[in-house]
Amino acid sequence: MSRRRVSLRQELPLLVWLVIVWCALWQDFSPGNALFGALIAIVVARLFYLPPVELGGRFSIVHAVPFALLFLTKVVAASFQVFYLAVVRGPKVNNAVVAVQLRSHSDLMVTATGHVISLIPGSLVVEVDRSTSTLYIHGLNVRNAEDVVALRKEVRDTEAGLIRVMGSKEELLALKEEAGA
Repeated sequence: MSRRRVSLRQELPLLVWLVIVWCALWQDFSPGNALFGALIAIVVARLFYLPPVELGGRFSIVHAVPFALLFLTKVVAASFQVFYLAVVRGPKVNNAVVAVQLRSHSDLMVTATGHVISLIPGSLVVEVDRSTSTLYIHGLNVRNAEDVVALRKEVRDTEAGLIRVMGSKEELLALKEEAGA
């Protein structure tokens, strides 16, 4: 079975990402290594089936900078919270796995949301249901129903921030309609 041809515009983000990963793994960003990484990336993309990354066609730097600053703030605050819980509460900490259904059905948006949430200490995506765009999050220090609601809100707020940064026009419009409702 042959793979349908993907345009260079669609495949370019994947190729660039593969080159960056190649250079990072070798810890060598020289032009020669990057060129060799590009050749490897093209061979990998042509020989193996990799689903195309569907981009929304937009990126908002106006929303990206505050999102990045908020993310860094959450990482620092959560690091201190996890440290406190480990030192003071120890094994008495309650945990839970919480299902959070996302607004977006885009693989890129679901993946980005899952990665951002997993990078914040104290939360980890344990499973993804692509058919319903549901993330199952293991949350640290989830003691009651209010904590479950707070965790869901944090995940959906993260998704909303990512939609503002790089979501499709349709996702952005749906987000604005939801906020107005």
